[in-house]
Amino acid sequence: MSKRSPLLLVSGSSHPALSHAVAAELDVPLGKLSASRFSCGETYVRVDESIRGEEVYVIQTIATQPNDDYMELFLLMDALKRASASAIHVVVPHFGYARQDKKSAPREPISARVMADLLSAVGFDRLITVDLHADQIQGFFSRPVDHLTALPLFIHYFSHKQLPDLVVVAPDAGRAKFAKKLSDRLGAELGIMHKTRPSHNVAEIVNIVGDVRGKTVLLVDDMVDTGGSVTSGIEALRQHGCNRDIYLATTHPVFSGPAVNRLAGAGFKEVVVTDTIPVPESKRFNGLTILPIAPLLAQAILANHEHRSISSLYQ
Repeated sequence: MSKRSPLLLVSGSSHPALSHAVAAELDVPLGKLSASRFSCGETYVRVDESIRGEEVYVIQTIATQPNDDYMELFLLMDALKRASASAIHVVVPHFGYARQDKKSAPREPISARVMADLLSAVGFDRLITVDLHADQIQGFFSRPVDHLTALPLFIHYFSHKQLPDLVVVAPDAGRAKFAKKLSDRLGAELGIMHKTRPSHNVAEIVNIVGDVRGKTVLLVDDMVDTGGSVTSGIEALRQHGCNRDIYLATTHPVFSGPAVNRLAGAGFKEVVVTDTIPVPESKRFNGLTILPIAPLLAQAILANHEHRSISSLYQ
């Protein structure tokens, strides 16, 4: 019987703190590699140790420089293949371009499918990601996808708060399933907003389904980009008579453009996110809580490496 390939973690440059946290959870060192830029702007990567025959997990979230982050990931995957890794598992906590998962207007690309095709063309054995914008993106891949969720983190955090008269509100129908699971586990009611998007990064709330009057609201979404959706949502919730304390929980803190100013000034009681994307000090504000995602990723990596089921991590 052949000896199982040792587990090796390597980190891209998009979120080194997360990679080090995952390595600490697994009690393994990060692999040695170099990454730099040529003067013309092209990306260069090199694996600085022998990895022949090893099973490699590449951690590279797609953060605030999505094009650069993806290109570095593609080159790193190719370098690992050419260095004779026995298997390449790609850990992408935040999968960029996921919002464009279908055509909403004529002559648009389906960008999520393009990213899936590019990753598949370079070649990998498994993708591990967290809270895709749309579940069906898993079907864009021909290789296995472990679609983890931050739901257990939010359940654990908010169940300890014991918020009175709680209603969990989804900002649109796409998040209704996630909100329903969270509301069931917290023993809360469910609400759903109906919104329209007149243009990119602009959202208008036109209706709220469910009773929020006199209730403590927990608004949930998969990501916050510019903050337009959630801040317009909080105004609509107040117009419908909810309690003063409104909480926001989101997996991916993209926080681009005016997001931080909008969130800080919106009057949320607390904004709870995970660290799938790095949040620098310049983007932190009073009332922001960051939950670590490294333990969840480490569990998925270890279970995969030991050929154990990870279905419990989907719950």
